[in-house]
Amino acid sequence: MSFLLKSMVSGQVKNLGLGGGDEEKKDEGNASDPAAAAGMTREEYEEYQKQIVEEKMERDGMFAQKKAERATLRVHLREKYRLPKSEQDENQIQMAGDDVDLPEELRKMVNEDQEEEEDKESFIGQIQNLPNMDVDQIKEKAHATLSEIKQAAEQKCSLM
Repeated sequence: MSFLLKSMVSGQVKNLGLGGGDEEKKDEGNASDPAAAAGMTREEYEEYQKQIVEEKMERDGMFAQKKAERATLRVHLREKYRLPKSEQDENQIQMAGDDVDLPEELRKMVNEDQEEEEDKESFIGQIQNLPNMDVDQIKEKAHATLSEIKQAAEQKCSLM
């Protein structure tokens, strides 16, 4: 807000010819040396620039690693559901150096999904997926039938 007000007022003062432009000429002269503009010596400024570049490279590396981890997850899901492979994912994994593993949290999620799929593939899992099917009622009937058969066998068999 103050910047906007300053720019509007200084523009009007320049138009009047009252010498409002001298301050900006002094500021422009210092802008050619970025170290002086930042209030540092030349060595401090160079060290600061090196540090910025190193931090940027580190952030870029971590970003590439995260992208590769996500690509690895997508590759696993594509294999699981038999979907076509993506060249982009493979390129991201290669750029990260092929040392990419799934993060621990994602690995747990994938393992949980696999366990759920295995449960659904079992016979009981298939029965539970049928509509209008009460598994608890079926279990009760099975236990009742089994106990009736056992009692009938005990009555007929003298050894039991």
